[in-house]
Amino acid sequence: MGRGMNGTTRHRAERLLRWYPRDWRARYGEEFTELLVAELEERPRSLSRSVDVARSGLIARLAVAGLAGQPLEPDGSGRRSLATLAAALSIFSVVALALWAQLTIGWQWAPPATRATSLAMVVMSVGILVVVALCLLATVPVAWLAVRSIAPRWRHLLGPIGLVVGGLVVLVVGTHHFANGWPGTRGHPWADQGIVPGGVAAYAWASTLFVTSYWLHPAALAQFPGGEVAWMLVSPVAVGAVIVGATRIVRRVDLSPRVVRYERTLGLVAAVTTAIFFTGAALWVVDGGPGPRNLFHIGSIDVVELAALALLVVVAGRAACRVRSGTPPTARA
Repeated sequence: MGRGMNGTTRHRAERLLRWYPRDWRARYGEEFTELLVAELEERPRSLSRSVDVARSGLIARLAVAGLAGQPLEPDGSGRRSLATLAAALSIFSVVALALWAQLTIGWQWAPPATRATSLAMVVMSVGILVVVALCLLATVPVAWLAVRSIAPRWRHLLGPIGLVVGGLVVLVVGTHHFANGWPGTRGHPWADQGIVPGGVAAYAWASTLFVTSYWLHPAALAQFPGGEVAWMLVSPVAVGAVIVGATRIVRRVDLSPRVVRYERTLGLVAAVTTAIFFTGAALWVVDGGPGPRNLFHIGSIDVVELAALALLVVVAGRAACRVRSGTPPTARA
């Protein structure tokens, strides 16, 4: 009986340990598990203990991501912060494009009914353009260093580079094909319609088709063409491959202090720009109106996207600021 009870207690301790990141568990997991087992045997039920373990585990995960505290490997904290910044800006770009693409459809057909929506379109268009441009500028030196490092370190870099290239190929081919079905095509001309290039909006729409509330309505989703549904399943995988590959490259490539400073500067500018874009999006979601023929309708998915953007703005800003406190990445053995 006692042996079975101890096994159950150990299982509970190991479940609590999962709050901590893998690297932390590998170094301290065995010792911490024994402490938890002893604590659980003495006090089987304790909400405050569970909350404390969860809180400490999340802080440890934030440290691994370069967002808080001190990671287990201080020398790599700058690299981790840069990787988190790259991931946050990449995800922000996807969500922002999805929100912007929805607004552009109504914009092609008729002028919005409120000034808030008009201002939102201008702010969001400028914001997403700047964020994408900054991401491209930040990619150039890292991509060049990755290519240069392939020969001596191909085992570390070939996989991430393959993810990025493969994901981009799928996205380019699929987006080009499905952009032809953009709902804004042949919209009614009006004075300020030209602020949004139709081709750009169509590509943004096609690349973010998977960001939709239709996933919660299978019956409605089943009415979509089979190819479009397949693309909605494949495209997020391709986007994920690009983001995962890019963050792994940032964490594995040797970056000089000069490149780190360059990336941090671009990151800070990008973080500020994401906040500006968020402000424009909030104008539309909070104060905008449906407009003529309900073209600018705001749905629950827009509120969810706005909340996601707010979180990503905070993460990007935090990561950009933390790059300064981290030691520049050193060569990996």
